[in-house]
This record gives sequence, C-alpha cells and structure tokens, in this order.
Amino acid sequence: MTLPFSATGIPLAFEPLHACGLLPTSGNRPAWHKQRQWHVLRLGSAALSFLATWHAWQQDPQRPDRLFFTAVADRPCAVEELLALAQRHPELAPLSQALVYVWQGLMPGTHRLVFEGGQVHLTLHLGSPEKTLRELDVAADSVLLDSTQVRAVTDDPTQGTSRLQLLQAVSRLCRTGTRLAMDGAGTVPTAEEWQQCGFQTQNEDTQAAPVSAGVGACLSARFAPPWAPRSRLRQAPPPASRQALVVGAGLSGSAVARSLALRGWAVTVIDQGSGPGSGASGLPAGLTAPHVSPDDNVLSRITRAGVRATLQRADQLLKGGTDWCPTGVLEHRVEGKRSLPAGPAWPEVAHTWSTQASPAQIGQAGLACEAFALWHGLAAWIRPQALVAAQLNTPGVQTLWGQRIARLQRTGAGHTPPQWQACDEAGQTLAQADWVVFSAGFDTLHLINSLAPEGERPSIPLNPLRGQISYGDMAQLPGDVRAQLPPFPVNGHGSFISGVPTPEGHDGWFIGSTFERNCTQAPLRDEDHASNQQRLATLLPTLGAAMAEQFSAPQVHGWAGLRCTLPDRLPAVGPIDEQRWPGLWISAGMGARGISLAVLCGELTAALLENEPLPLAPSLLKHLLAERFKNR
Repeated sequence: MTLPFSATGIPLAFEPLHACGLLPTSGNRPAWHKQRQWHVLRLGSAALSFLATWHAWQQDPQRPDRLFFTAVADRPCAVEELLALAQRHPELAPLSQALVYVWQGLMPGTHRLVFEGGQVHLTLHLGSPEKTLRELDVAADSVLLDSTQVRAVTDDPTQGTSRLQLLQAVSRLCRTGTRLAMDGAGTVPTAEEWQQCGFQTQNEDTQAAPVSAGVGACLSARFAPPWAPRSRLRQAPPPASRQALVVGAGLSGSAVARSLALRGWAVTVIDQGSGPGSGASGLPAGLTAPHVSPDDNVLSRITRAGVRATLQRADQLLKGGTDWCPTGVLEHRVEGKRSLPAGPAWPEVAHTWSTQASPAQIGQAGLACEAFALWHGLAAWIRPQALVAAQLNTPGVQTLWGQRIARLQRTGAGHTPPQWQACDEAGQTLAQADWVVFSAGFDTLHLINSLAPEGERPSIPLNPLRGQISYGDMAQLPGDVRAQLPPFPVNGHGSFISGVPTPEGHDGWFIGSTFERNCTQAPLRDEDHASNQQRLATLLPTLGAAMAEQFSAPQVHGWAGLRCTLPDRLPAVGPIDEQRWPGLWISAGMGARGISLAVLCGELTAALLENEPLPLAPSLLKHLLAERFKNR
C-alpha cells in the first residue's frame, strides 16, 4: 500500500504545507487566503516546519494578517540543528538566523517568540505532549504531525497513551474542515483510527494495517466528523467592533494599546498626566529580570514569560545603549534569599536564565569572594518612559493627555450595542467604546469601585505602594568611586544601576526603591534618601561606603511614584465581572514588576479578546485572571 498523498516538484520542507492546503495548487488558492489570522498546530520537531510555514506566509501577498504557530514537543532542537537547516535550505537561511537569535532559555514550559513586528508568533510548549494537548484551548486551522513523534510517544509503555488516544487529543483541537498532514518515517494511524477520531483521509480505501512512510511522503486528512463536535475550547465570537478605550497611559496601558492596535483595533488612551511617564512609569531607570524560588513557583514561571516578552518588545522598539541594554543582572543574595531549585528541577538550559554567579562576576560587583550571588543572563535595564512613548506611538493608538475621568458609565438600552463612556466632571463624554481596559493608577480605582452597589467591597483589591529612588550624576563622582561601579546592574536589596541617562540627560547612577505600603501620595522625602543610602550599603557594602557623601543635596536627586499591588503579588488581567459589566476589562496590579509583566499582560489581553493562542500556559493564566477576585 502507498500513502494517499505525495507531492512532486516541491521542496521537502514544504511538503506538509502543501498537504494542508497552505500552498497554491492548480486552480486552488491557499486555505489561509484573506483570513484575519491562521493557527498551525505542530506535534513533533518544529523548527523546519515553522520556518517553512513562515517562509510561505512571507511569499503570499494574500496571507493572513497574523500567523500563529503552536509547537508541541518534548524538547527543543539544538541551535546547531537550526544552523544546519539554514545550510540545507538556503531560502530559509534569513529566517533561521532570526530564530537562532531568540532561541535561548527554552526550558520545559511555554515560550512565545515573536517575529515580523508582532505578526508571526511561535509558541513552544516543551514537555509532555499528552499533557500539553489536554491543556490547549484554541482550535487549529492546520495540523502538522510528525509520525516519528507519534510513534515515540505511543510506543513508550511509560506514557500510557495509545496512538488512538493521541489522535483523539489532536482532534479535540480541530474544527470542522481543519486539514491535517502527517510526515516522517514512523507509523501512521489505521483507517479505522482516523475515522473514530473524525478524520477523512484522501484515500478512503486505506487498509487498516499501519504503514511505514517513505522519506518525504505525506498523508493528508481533513477533520469532518459525522457527528456535531462538542468543544470546550475558547470559541467566543469575534468582537463586533474593534474599538477600545484604555484608561491609563503608563507601562500597562501603553502595552495593552500596542497589542490591540497591532491587531487592527482603534484604541483611545486617556491619561490625566501631561505626557508619557507622568505616573509610576516615569521611573528614570529600572530592571527586567527573572524571579527565582526554590520550588520554581507560579510567580517565577510567569515572570520569566514576562521578561522574555519585554526583552523582545524592547529589541523591537528601543534604542540599545540609550533606552535599554540587555546587560544581564547580578543578584546579591542578601540574607540568603531567593535560591535556585536544586538538582534536576533546574536543568542545564535553565542556567541561561539564572545561575550561580562566577567569582569573576562577584569580583566585578565589588563583593567579597564569599558573597552569595546569582547571575541572570536574560535580563536588562530599561528606561520605562521610553518604552511607554514607543508603545503609544503605534499606528491606531490615539492618546488624550490631561484628561481626568470622573466616571465610567454604560449607554442606555436603546444604544445597540451598549458602549462604555468615559465622562469628565461636567458629564461630557471624553471617549466611548465597546471595550474598556482599566490600566491606571490607584488614584483612579474609584472608577471601578463606583460601579458596585454602595457598601460592597472593591471588585479588585488594589493597594498603593509608594517607592522612591535616589540618583545622581556620574560625572560628579570622584574618579576612584567611578572605578568601583559595577559594569552591570545589581539587585537583591533594591537595585543599583549606573551608566543610564538621568532625566536631566547625563549618565547617572540609581539606587532604590523604598517600599511604603498603604500610602496614597508620592512626595519626595529626605529620609528616603537616607534609606536608599543604607540600601546601597547592604547591597554593595564597599561601594556604599565610598558613595556615602553622594546622598545629600545638591548631589542627590529623587523620584517617587505610586504603584498598585494585589494581595497575591500577581497582576489582574481580563474581564472584571463579565456578567455584571460586560466589556470592562483590566490589566493592572503589576507592583514592582511592571517592566517585566506589562508587555505580557497586554498580549494576554489581546489574545483573550481575539481568541488567539495564549502566550502563557493556561494553567498559569488562571492565576492572573481578574475574575479570581469576584467571589472572594
């Protein structure tokens, strides 16, 4: 018996795409033509399939606006394999180089890699394929199966998964009409197994016995079950109107605005400040770095995803060396806090993210050789104000500065569909839209709380956290002190950064910040400069002693702002209460991790609104959903 589909004259890398209808054939246009988005699911080794799909997307003038490629595999391929692919397939070489650039830190879990300015998304789910397939909740438009991967999983008695069960798991992620292609040289399902799972193969006379595919051969099938599929996948209808009002133009609001605008939304951002960075996002300099914990807890895993998203966004939008720099960060484990997971729980690839600092790195920081420190390789300093301004500069985003919203209200029943309105003190409408995303500071929380009946507890228990940093001009430091400055940022008891432009435009040093809970104002305080001096003395004792005289006027300057936190130290994303206030969403509560989490939360907001594959494992997303507070 021969396989029912075998294309000729097509490079081997593109054979599965041809079988899935993503390449033109005589008289037929590709299935994805003029679609808003297209989702490809790949089970097995993904690098070549993704590169071929990306290349086909580039070459097609009627391609979908956004391409999502979800890869499910037990492990990623090595960088050397990516480089070899570029040599074997010269047409894919530029794309392979772009993939190599971000192909790092791929430990077990979910990783989102973004290309083409946000139009092409590769989501890697590394780990048990069976577990991942059960967790995914978005249907695929095309499915690519590696039959060798199918055989490896189902022939392993420790997995406890049959070939039929694996195919059933794949069929759960299909919609009627989804095309599937199976390549490789492994064992393919029988005709009976295809039919039990709702697939129709090109050759319905296929015998029931398994067959072995030759190199380059490809089996094509279509999901067309004779029954009505019952799905628990996310299947909300697409938004009738892609117009959104974002309250707040800081890190969170600007990230949401850019993520929505990249998807074709018209976004109006309202802020009571006079320009980017008027609130907490006016922090002169800050860090994006992983959070570590002995058990690699939820916060650690979410923060890594956020750091990756932020680094990619900064690389797209900011000027290196001036607005940001991926220097890495040394974490001084003051009092032994925040240790890494032990043994196999922290595999070799995880050390790309965080590892024990080397003696040389400890020495460069000016710490004693016996100091405990970690090195975070995937970390950077960023000027938040520059990131905010760049995100607000996205086409499709309009920002209204100097506007204070007195209340949010829904239009009456006569308006179809009802819209949200932002009104000023005089009752005049500043802006209106079907969707509102609250991303503002603590002083505007009353806009949400006022919607609830009097006496009811706040829907989102945001708390204010005041922080003050101290900074100064590096040129004013004595030469021997400048020589002691670490060549990279150091955190662990506050953060110390040097060589970053100050608000006045000079290369500066920065230390902070203080943490003052339940404070609703953010004045500058001399005593906080003293607190930051002590903070530096604890973080970097030798440097702290040398810089002691720099913490008094006129050398020292300060900045203070209010951040919002939530009781579980995680942000709130998504609808606040869909039944009571449809269309009212939030992306806020980042606390001291706004630089690391805002971009990820903006992408999560857009992915949920657009029914896209998520940039985060669903098991982690549930810890961020705003409705977790609804019944507390």
